[in-house]
Amino acid sequence: MPLARHAASLLPVLAMTMGATAHGAQDYPKGPIRFIVPYVAAGGSDLIARIVGQALTKAWRQQVVIDNRPGAGANLGAEIAAKATPDGYTLFESTIAHTVAPSLYRKLPYDIERDFEAVTELASTPFMLVVKQSLPVESVADLVALAKSKPGTLTYASSGVGGPSHLGMELFKYAKGVDIRHVPYKGAGQYMTALAGGEVDMTYSGIAPVMPMVKAGKLRALGVGSLKRTALAPSLPTLDEAGLKGFEAGTWYGVHVPAGTPHAIVTMLNRQLVAILHEPDVAARLAAEAFDVVASTPKEFAAFVHSEIVKWAGVVKRAGIRPSSPVASTGSSADFAKHIGFGPHEMSVMMASSGPIE
Repeated sequence: MPLARHAASLLPVLAMTMGATAHGAQDYPKGPIRFIVPYVAAGGSDLIARIVGQALTKAWRQQVVIDNRPGAGANLGAEIAAKATPDGYTLFESTIAHTVAPSLYRKLPYDIERDFEAVTELASTPFMLVVKQSLPVESVADLVALAKSKPGTLTYASSGVGGPSHLGMELFKYAKGVDIRHVPYKGAGQYMTALAGGEVDMTYSGIAPVMPMVKAGKLRALGVGSLKRTALAPSLPTLDEAGLKGFEAGTWYGVHVPAGTPHAIVTMLNRQLVAILHEPDVAARLAAEAFDVVASTPKEFAAFVHSEIVKWAGVVKRAGIRPSSPVASTGSSADFAKHIGFGPHEMSVMMASSGPIE
């Protein structure tokens, strides 16, 4: 009776699984959930957290409290979340910043892979390559040809060293073998004004800040840095279509929980979050803010995070980027800078730089 023996052998496993589920998630959640967002209120990261948090509150009938903990380039919030009790009552919103940080800082008080469990990637925001109207290019091919004819002459703006716009353009430069000078500004508002005024030639930016200027004819869009076209500009080709095969660089938003959180709770969180992301009203609200829903499994998200760490480590190394990642202005940023090994000069650069990656 091989089948009977096999069934009998599964009984202890099933009993253990049911016990673990009962222990870890049977009555979860039975109290408020803290959702740590490592950025200030009103930014993109905060917005998506509040949309998801409201939906979770409705589904669970338990309050999801958004806890904004900005500072040190989103690393202070990560440190707080990593040290939280792994019981499912602390969620952490992770972003591209946490996969770039290992390459920007000499040491960190957390490891996004070791100290956290991946739950799901909520959504991503594609970036757009745009140029000033007076630049004589109509396509990515034209831009590459112009850059190669004038090495080191063209300029691109970013919101600060180590941010998505900076790293995305460095990836572009490497992929096409061009030399375009980086001009960092203190935030998106400054560099968008500079670009519209013709002070710099181009930027690689999130869609939301640049679309109004593109529609107004003040900037020219050449492509989006996602593998599929965006619904906000469906006629615009992807950079992959424009000849940069496999090019993908934007920002993304995910959920992690402290390492050691029961597997049953991680699974329950994933299922609930994925269900919420596919609710028509939630999906519509996210789409209106230029977010593309992802809703991955924990395994898929963990693999994605690892690939991002590897990819951006290569970009940071090739670009020779020093550890001066943008940080938020909080009382604890200086202490954090000392903790991660910054010297006096690096601390002064860090404290004077722009706001955090969102």
